[in-house]
Amino acid sequence: MSFNIGLSGLRAATSDLNVTGNNIANAGTAGFKQSRAEFADVYAASVLGTGKNAQGSGVQLANVSQLFNQGNVNYTNNALDLAINGNGFFVTSNNGEISYTRAGYFGTDRDGYLVNNFGYRLQGYAADDTGNILPVQADLRVSAGQQEPRATTTVTQTTNLNSNAVRPANAGTMAAPTFDPSDSQSFNWSTSTNIYDSQGNAHVMTQYFVKNEAPANNGWVMHVLIDGVNPRDPSSTQPFSYAVNYDAAGQLATPAITPLASAPANPALDAPAIPALTPNGVFVLDEADWFPAEKDPLNPGTMVPNGADSEAFTFDMRGSTQYAASFGVNAVSQDGYTTGQLAGIEIDDTGVVFARYTNGQSKVQGQVLLANFANVQGLTPVGKTAWAQSFESGEPVIGTPRSSTLGALQAGALEDSNVELSDQLVNLIVAQRNYQANAKTIETESAITQTIINLR
Repeated sequence: MSFNIGLSGLRAATSDLNVTGNNIANAGTAGFKQSRAEFADVYAASVLGTGKNAQGSGVQLANVSQLFNQGNVNYTNNALDLAINGNGFFVTSNNGEISYTRAGYFGTDRDGYLVNNFGYRLQGYAADDTGNILPVQADLRVSAGQQEPRATTTVTQTTNLNSNAVRPANAGTMAAPTFDPSDSQSFNWSTSTNIYDSQGNAHVMTQYFVKNEAPANNGWVMHVLIDGVNPRDPSSTQPFSYAVNYDAAGQLATPAITPLASAPANPALDAPAIPALTPNGVFVLDEADWFPAEKDPLNPGTMVPNGADSEAFTFDMRGSTQYAASFGVNAVSQDGYTTGQLAGIEIDDTGVVFARYTNGQSKVQGQVLLANFANVQGLTPVGKTAWAQSFESGEPVIGTPRSSTLGALQAGALEDSNVELSDQLVNLIVAQRNYQANAKTIETESAITQTIINLR
């Protein structure tokens, strides 16, 4: 009996050494969860029971469990490295075979799919062409193509015009204005904003502000040119002109903006009328009011249409003021942009994947999914720092990061192994002593047996 007991002890000590050695070997494996050997005693049972004075028959390996406590988060500065801070597992697919992992080594393959270092595709919610996330689980993919341009449809600008300004010397009179964009003495201030046509070409929209002469001290004239020419006719430098009016409190009056006739008179080049129901402080350029232009290669110094479609856009000046302060553009924005090439990928803490383009824009590509289980100890290890669902684990609970009990994602980081080396080294010593002690049990039993055999 003692031989069997000692042998069971040797097997247990060997199993403990194997588990501890595996923990030590994977101390540097991202997402690895340490294992623990769990043992139970053995009693020989009979039909009538073991009795009150039963003696043990050794030890057995009851289970090798894994401890799913959080490992340290180590920042790598690699945008597609992902760490889960909290509960959950990444969901990966290998040709439809689903596995779960905490190892966040991810990148893109040649087809743009997000994959781990074994080529398994990361699962998530896909996004449509407009960036809206669809509630359908799929392989996450980043579009490698260029981003289509967007023509400007809205320009918003907030300015302050100095109420103490006087009409410039070369601006002429209100009855006979003499505006010249090349003469800085014919206007008080100017400001420019980039806008874009349907092909992604950038155009410069410039506003020139001219103060009215006394006693019309709360009024200004705003001249508008795009690329230095009339928006409607690229062959003319005649601007669109608008009256911009303020009240005694320095706020936009009603009406704030009024189109003016061209000077010299040319009705075809007049600023377009402002449609009814347009908010006060807003003017509109319809498609027919702007023809995107470019320099004529055959006639230097002139502009011709560049072939791009024009888009109607609104120019919103609401919030502009006339105070006794220096001229300034306090805020300006527009919604157009040029063509963009893929420059990088970013993932936020909720798992939303953004493609970042060279034009400064970003577009949603999808959202990473996480899975959790009622019994994570019931997961089946399948190697490669991954686990598979089992009957004991239960069905996976799928959700997005930071939802329900699922943890948050940290991009540019990896979760380290949760192995504590100092504890494992102590376990090595304990396992070694157990092995030696059980070997001593067998040695002693052998000596006793030999003594009995030698009795005469």
